[in-house]
Amino acid sequence: MTFNLRAATDQDRSFARALTRQAMNRYYEHYGFVWSNDGFDTAWAVRKSWLICRDDEVIGFISLSRDDDALFIRELHMIEAHRGQGAGTWVLDQMVQKAGAQGLGLIRLTVFKINPARALYLRQGFSIVTEENCFVQMERVCPPRELSLR
Repeated sequence: MTFNLRAATDQDRSFARALTRQAMNRYYEHYGFVWSNDGFDTAWAVRKSWLICRDDEVIGFISLSRDDDALFIRELHMIEAHRGQGAGTWVLDQMVQKAGAQGLGLIRLTVFKINPARALYLRQGFSIVTEENCFVQMERVCPPRELSLR
């Protein structure tokens, strides 16, 4: 079995929205947030998103943005039956390579304090930068991609 990323299209938005809502619902309820389909759709329009696949099966999605310094992981969700099987680690490794290839020195993300994914991010070299209210901001330094001298 091989993991791969496939660029998401507008036809994938419904899947990504439903997966995000399902994955985040417990945190939204815990902290009293209200889900907004319109908010998701607005963010979808301005972010780069990829479907996470195992062979030909879609098992999750990731959504990104960037600035001059960092690649931002805005969403990273796996179908529950596919969690804990190495896809999250593989995706984070791909994002380190992507950030390096784009000359970005950091990957940043925000996660709910009670989200068990924090443990994955810590294992993958992310450190906690700030904690406020219900969120933890984390980042990982990315080595620049080596340029080959030919």
